Amino acid sequence: MQQPRSDIATSPAPAASPAQGTSVDAPATSTLADLLAVAGVGIAGERPWDMLIHHPQTAERILARGSLGLGESYMDGWWDCARLDEFIARILFARLDEKVATRALMLQGIRARLFNLQNLRRTWHVGEAHYDLGNDFFEAMLDGRLAYTCGYWARADNLDDAQAAKLDLICRKLGLERGMRLLDIGCGWGSLMKFAAEHYGVECVGLTISREQAEHGQARCAGLPVAFRLQDYRQFNRGGSERFDRVASVGMFEHVGHKNHRAFFAMARRSLNDDGLFLLHTIGKNLRRTPTDPWIDRYIFPNGDLPSLGQIADACEDDFIIEDVHNFGADYDRTLMAWHARFEAAWPDFAERYGERFRRTWRYYLLACAGTFRARTNQLWQIVLSPLGVRGGYRRPA
Repeated sequence: MQQPRSDIATSPAPAASPAQGTSVDAPATSTLADLLAVAGVGIAGERPWDMLIHHPQTAERILARGSLGLGESYMDGWWDCARLDEFIARILFARLDEKVATRALMLQGIRARLFNLQNLRRTWHVGEAHYDLGNDFFEAMLDGRLAYTCGYWARADNLDDAQAAKLDLICRKLGLERGMRLLDIGCGWGSLMKFAAEHYGVECVGLTISREQAEHGQARCAGLPVAFRLQDYRQFNRGGSERFDRVASVGMFEHVGHKNHRAFFAMARRSLNDDGLFLLHTIGKNLRRTPTDPWIDRYIFPNGDLPSLGQIADACEDDFIIEDVHNFGADYDRTLMAWHARFEAAWPDFAERYGERFRRTWRYYLLACAGTFRARTNQLWQIVLSPLGVRGGYRRPA
């Protein structure tokens, strides 16, 4: 098992801070307080979403570095908030992120425009840095099926049921039937493949760039017609000799990058029968010009790039017809909050291995992301596509 990344777990915290709860009367703190007030957030207030500052340079750091400074100063213990998820949701509702334009955000946008940050040479980075943290860690945080994507909460009241409902929804949207072959691009630990094989009698092939996921997933799917391949999507089926009845990609497209969208859809098309269906399940952003959050890029998902709906449509138009678009992004808020509750409950078992800075990093990641979906600045789309169009039209299952 890979140890935690050194920049998360072992970087020293800044010098000692003032006593807990102490705020510093300085111009930067006053400016920050004025900004937060627009969102209904205070400093050292009594509401659970109010900010409690511990270090005199917190405001200056946040104003200077924006999202990166906000996240890093939280990791370092410079500030706290009882309801971090609601704090983030409120500042996004008030669009304060747009009022603190920083050099880090501008550089992130320039990097994404000039370079292919998701090229083949860099493709294994996110697997090693994030998904290979340890299977036992993810087992403690996720549901029993190890589904690391948004659950479907329409009729569910707990995480396991929400994830089962999501997997079944995917299978029904794809119209899976016994004897079909399913390709899962970015299969994770195989939650979809295992579910589809057990409940719908299909044969599955899954692609992953995480060695830990492939080994652990294959053991979980023992005895089922499920195969894991440790392979980047660009290296798979280059000649188009392998064909599948259905293709799915669940929570992987966020790592593809806009410069590679067309290659991704071309690979899906050459792997899919003419009468097949492709379901894409992905987080998305509202505006294509919005760069990746620099804190998420540095500490959680290196080289990630959320697509806009327009970018998806542009990239797939040569290969597919869009049959259906389903947005249930608000369900990711509830999913992330459930993961956070399980993460905190399991933390005593991992504290010695990972350390307090890792805990604050992952707490910030889970709760801040919940806030983004609550504020509807991030979306979750399930998009069903067909190569030639479904005869008579596609009908989304109830």
